[in-house]
Amino acid sequence: MSRIGKLPIKIPTGVKILVSGATVSVEGPLGKNEKIFDDSVLIKVENGEMCVSPANESNYHSLVMHGTVRSIVASMVTGVVSGYKKDLEINGVGFKATMKGKVIDLDLGFSHDILHEIPTGIKVDIDQTGTKLSVSGVDKQLVGQVAADIKSYYPIEPYKGKGVRIIGEFVRRKEGKKTA
Repeated sequence: MSRIGKLPIKIPTGVKILVSGATVSVEGPLGKNEKIFDDSVLIKVENGEMCVSPANESNYHSLVMHGTVRSIVASMVTGVVSGYKKDLEINGVGFKATMKGKVIDLDLGFSHDILHEIPTGIKVDIDQTGTKLSVSGVDKQLVGQVAADIKSYYPIEPYKGKGVRIIGEFVRRKEGKKTA
């Protein structure tokens, strides 16, 4: 049995969880989040707590998904209560980002601008200088994916440090070429 999977999820006040078959819907003050899981786990809500258990103790897939489903549902509850946020920083001469409706226009030194569409449920804030972005939302996976997609257009390079970085991640810097 998974140690994480055995722990119950406490449901905070103001959060409604609806379980219908394999679909779990969590609604809170910041929004709504819904995921569909397979039938290898049983999800029960009782006494202000949510419990996840494997449907079949002898099935390896049920045992594997036990802790995974519990962790995903716990992050769904956290997302609708406090939300998730990733901050990005753009480094480089002339590099900047601007918002055009639901599209981010990234000027990253290429011959063309990069247009990245923002999915529903995600909010992107850009500061006045256009070098700091903040990606926020209730879905942990979607927030991380949008931040990773923006970063993938021009990842930070190790020599000059130009590019898009997620604040808080370590980027190894390298020494330049030695002259004789």
